[in-house]
Amino acid sequence: MKVGRELSTQPAGAESAAASRSPYWGVPVARAIPALLTGLLITFLANHSSQIGLLAFGAYSLTSGLLIAVLSLRTMPRSTSRSLFVLQGIVMAVAGILALALNSFPLAFLFYLVSVSSAIAAMLELYSGIRARGTNPAAKDWIVVGSATAVLALSFLLLPLTAVVAVGILGAYGIMLGIFLLIAGLSLRWGTTPNPTTQVDDK
Repeated sequence: MKVGRELSTQPAGAESAAASRSPYWGVPVARAIPALLTGLLITFLANHSSQIGLLAFGAYSLTSGLLIAVLSLRTMPRSTSRSLFVLQGIVMAVAGILALALNSFPLAFLFYLVSVSSAIAAMLELYSGIRARGTNPAAKDWIVVGSATAVLALSFLLLPLTAVVAVGILGAYGIMLGIFLLIAGLSLRWGTTPNPTTQVDDK
């Protein structure tokens, strides 16, 4: 009987402690850092050539992809959402490697690489957010980030951009995304809603 009472009362306290210690809020904060650095770097550079665009996008995409993949594995429960974020991180990392390795390629390659990789990342993050809506407090942030990334992809795919404008859009995207992710992460850390890692978003 004593053991039974201990087993019945322990899970609630353990679950509460786990929620308060959950590190997921650090994931959007970590993602904000390379985004902000990329945006600020582009802002203060006078050279907005396609090579600079590929180097900036490559560094951002590789760093962000690795952060997303590794931190998702470490902080999210085993679920479809975690698998999608790991896949998203891999796609971004591969795009970053290609951009850095082929930075001497013409402007058309920058358009193609940004539009394709951003479209894939946007779809994965949007799907994760829509799927977890109502069960995970981070879902709305995933939807916003996915939507912003989709706009970036469409801009590079459909608009007749020059190199200067294209690189400028990358910089603006980095700054806006970084600010949003920083606010989102701190809101998850200090907000009153449950931490996303304590929510069940997959059946």
